[in-house]
Amino acid sequence: MPRRAPEASAPPESANPSSPVAGWLATPRPEAEPGIWRFGYRPKGPEQDDGEVKRRLVIGLLIPTFLGLVLWAVLSSGSVPYLWLPVKLFTPEEWWYSGTVAPRGWQGQEALSVYGGVAFGLVVAAAVRLSTWSEAVRYFVMRRPQPSRALIAAVAATGVLALVWPEAFGLGLDPLPVVGPVLSLVALISGGYEVFMSGPVLTYVVYALITLAVLWPFARIGAWWTALRGGRKPRAVQPPPRPAAAPATWPELRAAGHHKAADLLAAELLGGRMNDVDCARVTHAWAATAGDPGARAAFADTVVRHGAAAWAHPSGSRDLSARSAAHDLLVDQVRIGRIAENDRNPYKFRGVQAALDPAVLGTSLLAVGPSGAGKTERLVRPVTEALALQALTGRAAVVAVCAAGTRLGPDDAYDVVIRPGDPDSAYGLDLYAGCADPDEAAGFLAEGLVGDLDGVDARRAATALAQLLGPYRAAHGRFPAVRVLRALLEGEPAALDALRAELGTGAAHAEMHRELDARARQSGTPGDPCPALAERLSLLDRPAFAGFFDGGEGADGGTGASAAGERPFGMQAVAHHPLRVRVDLPERAHEEAGRLLARLLLAQFCHIARDRSDRTHFACLVLDDAARTLTAESVTAVQRLRSAHAGVVLGLRTVGDVPESLQGPLYAAVGCRMAFPGVTTWDGRRFAEAWGTERVETREVAQHTVYADQPMARALHALRKLVTGKAVTTDAVTVREVERERWSASDLAHSVPPGHAVLSLTTVGGDLAPPLLVDLRG
Repeated sequence: MPRRAPEASAPPESANPSSPVAGWLATPRPEAEPGIWRFGYRPKGPEQDDGEVKRRLVIGLLIPTFLGLVLWAVLSSGSVPYLWLPVKLFTPEEWWYSGTVAPRGWQGQEALSVYGGVAFGLVVAAAVRLSTWSEAVRYFVMRRPQPSRALIAAVAATGVLALVWPEAFGLGLDPLPVVGPVLSLVALISGGYEVFMSGPVLTYVVYALITLAVLWPFARIGAWWTALRGGRKPRAVQPPPRPAAAPATWPELRAAGHHKAADLLAAELLGGRMNDVDCARVTHAWAATAGDPGARAAFADTVVRHGAAAWAHPSGSRDLSARSAAHDLLVDQVRIGRIAENDRNPYKFRGVQAALDPAVLGTSLLAVGPSGAGKTERLVRPVTEALALQALTGRAAVVAVCAAGTRLGPDDAYDVVIRPGDPDSAYGLDLYAGCADPDEAAGFLAEGLVGDLDGVDARRAATALAQLLGPYRAAHGRFPAVRVLRALLEGEPAALDALRAELGTGAAHAEMHRELDARARQSGTPGDPCPALAERLSLLDRPAFAGFFDGGEGADGGTGASAAGERPFGMQAVAHHPLRVRVDLPERAHEEAGRLLARLLLAQFCHIARDRSDRTHFACLVLDDAARTLTAESVTAVQRLRSAHAGVVLGLRTVGDVPESLQGPLYAAVGCRMAFPGVTTWDGRRFAEAWGTERVETREVAQHTVYADQPMARALHALRKLVTGKAVTTDAVTVREVERERWSASDLAHSVPPGHAVLSLTTVGGDLAPPLLVDLRG
């Protein structure tokens, strides 16, 4: 016999209850509406009005039951003629007196008892069949968790037993016709009462069977067996069967034939040496190899060599030192709260966890709320933390800009921390974003310096800067430091003459000489932007910022290393690497400089993110306070980020911090809008306009006085008015559809509870989520 081919190695234990990462990996994540936390999400069923359902069930239960009681009272009183005729037809004639149903002996009496029990059973069956007893029991009892479900069923069973055996409970009531008819039937079948006199065994057996028959339906309703076993779920709800291959065993790798890599990853995961960041990073790396056998072979080789640390972040970090929110890195979501159980929210969203991800942040998010409303703690920090974790998986880059001291996570959660004005800061900021093109650098530098000034044309300012940056780079191979650029903008003869001398007189830099000549002719003319540029640049040319913006260039224009910020950070790096960057802007004495830097960083980011060629990772800029940083050009650039796999998060205390001419375009440029409690009606008006209206059905009730024509009717109406004090009226109901604002300015200003926010979302693909009231406290 030939040798059998070697079999693939068996996967290790697929479901290790002691491994939380394995359980997290196996949890389903179904597709859902934008803004819904997909981890373990279960879509809700069709909408039902609980109040209407309860009313229908209660009315459908009470009316047939009441009619059944009335019918039994009439039957038991003997008011219905010929009622007992059937019992005479099915029994021997010698049991009855001729022409009547009066019993001659004990057989007739017991037959009447049995007949009464059968009639009672038919009445009960008809009442249950025609009523909503079964639906009511399922709705009010069987939906409850244990042990309350079993307890309610036990109380109901005790009540029914008290009606069947009233003497056992010390009640002076007539028993229900249950025990008597059963004993009568036994006596008729056995031919007398001797069967009960021979011993108490048969009597107790009958009693036990009757008690069990009464308790049986209540035991099923209350799921007593499940409760006794300690189960928390009814038998009707069974957990889904476990899959044959759990995700913890990496079945995709095994299906592709990479069993060694799958075994290694499974051992790392089940052994507790692999966290959710590692799982997400490896999963995304595997997904990137789809359709390429060579890339998949290289993937398996990398896993075998590095294990769970494969494709680790360049910083070497595989997790954050602390987390403040719940994250699901397989789908890049961060949970920010729970959608409130509010009538304003659509039914399918109520009570569902709310989350954000790059699909919605790619359309940019605007959050407005006063200080203390929770923008930083409940929105900016979770989003920044989520992007930092996604950067560790290689799928995001984040630049968080905030005031010094803002709690956006510890320093070790970032690769680069820039503190302008702090001499201990290890990193500086490159005003030119690492670009080599003078025109490109001049464009966003002009936008950051004077883009918010109405009297200065940003395009002329960019041209003026390019006329100086181009010749300086041609002469020195780099861009000028802050002090040198300021001197050139102010038109100092010594600075300009030195630049001309460094360019030389040869033909190689003839174009640069023409640029300088054009700048000299325009200097001092009306509309010259250079004085405004120099004035704004002077905010950064302060002793506190010495060396932070010079890119390692000394203050004198040399190349010596500066004391602070000797390692410059250029925004260009975000386009190519999954970096985590935080910029702590100065406050108090340098507040204007902080605003300028925030505006410059926004201009740099929009330009770099839009024009980058590698868009494999999501890039996001988070401005904790975007007041006075938005310009007409930056608002337009924010909208263009949707197609560049990038986005911005803008926090504002009030919309008034944005020029009025830009407020409308800003709300149109962002796809996600968030209103926190405490916004003014002026701010709420912008949200109401952005969210628009919806068609709703309204009911208008008008009361009309009834005028009687007949004397008797008029007399009755007069008597009713005398007693009630109100005229006799009739209601006229008008139902129509109208358009109403989803959230009005007054509702946003006065109806949003503390700790909540109204959030609307739009994905890059165009999916929408309406304005939702979200509880951010959980």
